[in-house]
Amino acid sequence: MPQSPHNRLAELHNLAAHAHAAAAVAHGKADHLTAHELSKQAHEHSMNVHKLAEELATKQKDARASTA
Repeated sequence: MPQSPHNRLAELHNLAAHAHAAAAVAHGKADHLTAHELSKQAHEHSMNVHKLAEELATKQKDARASTA
């Protein structure tokens, strides 16, 4: 069963939050290479969320315009 765009956004937000938390733990342990990798991963997840949210907003705006 395909995910709704809103569920996918929530999943990506959770992935980004988890990666940020893991990076913070790694920074606290002075594991800077791993922390850097986790921070990069968190940033990538955040960028994916942003892109998907923009696409969803555009689709909703177009749908409203076509029904008006």
